[in-house]
Amino acid sequence: MFQGMLRSHGDTDPTAMLSERRRGRVGRTGGKRPPRERSIVLMVPILLAIGVAGGCAGEPAEGEGLRGGVITGAGATFIMPLVTLWSYEYEARTGKRVNYNSIGSGGGIRAHIDRTVDFGATEAPLNPEQFRRAEGTLTLPLTIGTVALAYNLPGVDELRLTGSLLADIYLERVTRWDDPRIQELNPDQNLPDRRIVTVHRSDGAGTTFIFSDYLSKVSEAWAEVVGVGTSLSWPGGIGGNGNEGVAGAVRNNPYSIGYIEFSYAMSLNMPTAYMENQEGLFLQPSLEGATAAAAAVVEELPAGHESWHEVSFTNAPGVDSYPLSSFSYYIVYEDLARAGRNMTRRRAVDMVEWLEWTVTEGQRYNNDVGNAAIPDRVRELNLESLDRVHFEGEPVRSR
Repeated sequence: MFQGMLRSHGDTDPTAMLSERRRGRVGRTGGKRPPRERSIVLMVPILLAIGVAGGCAGEPAEGEGLRGGVITGAGATFIMPLVTLWSYEYEARTGKRVNYNSIGSGGGIRAHIDRTVDFGATEAPLNPEQFRRAEGTLTLPLTIGTVALAYNLPGVDELRLTGSLLADIYLERVTRWDDPRIQELNPDQNLPDRRIVTVHRSDGAGTTFIFSDYLSKVSEAWAEVVGVGTSLSWPGGIGGNGNEGVAGAVRNNPYSIGYIEFSYAMSLNMPTAYMENQEGLFLQPSLEGATAAAAAVVEELPAGHESWHEVSFTNAPGVDSYPLSSFSYYIVYEDLARAGRNMTRRRAVDMVEWLEWTVTEGQRYNNDVGNAAIPDRVRELNLESLDRVHFEGEPVRSR
């Protein structure tokens, strides 16, 4: 199924390219891929993600060599390209399969609380009630990502926005592209006299959490009327399921704007707005901007078994900080014997080995799909968290 989709983006076989890259044969220029090669590699995890989310990846037949069976996870679409690439690389190295279902952060949290998956993933840390219901949860940051404001605005090749203006656009207080407030920020652009079409997530989403967390910091009106959450009561606009749904809605609707994870915008070559940061500078989403934003909190993070509800670095200080940046998190149980009826000691070992690989060696692949690697201090916190994991009273991680 995938090959026809993949080959439609160029004559090069992207799956073969990934295999070549694993052996170090794909060329680099100054540490970066040439643009065409990079765009092909970026497309692979997203196209594979569409297939996996659609149910195309099944569990292997019994006896394929997995010690504890297929590892299952569910949650954020934000990280689907990264987790898909990780899964591909990890299976090539170990023969072990990881199936990840991108159902949104809200769905990932529910699956974790209901103990129906081995691990969940979310951009929204568990709130106090969720943390109580999922007693014994460990929170492990796995990457740093950014939310991009993708737009479809014919004839406009650059767009600048402030947070307060963006809030008013989504609150439908600013409804046309040639509004004086937008024109003032973009004096060199020929903004059309057209109604703004806003696009938002229709499912429970960590991307929505990051977006609304940011707007609540920069707009009192947004904080009072809408607030922060993975699911919101929207004043209007079009809903899309998953980051891919929002990206598709923006591409298919001229004069629209929507928020999506940066890797989707990169892979689909969508224009993104320059957003004003706390220092008054206008930045596009970037790995450097995400890393700079995370630096504001990295030395003050809680331990993995503690609550992360208050951790946020949207609208972080610093001239290089991109204002819509956030960690993505794994959520796993410290006591894996209570993680679900399918958990066994061997499966627990497989899962912890997978988690450890992704937050250590696997970090080398983050940049390939538009995510930033976690800082060393976060990696240390994650390994300390994995040391706490046990099964029937016995530690799982071997060192």
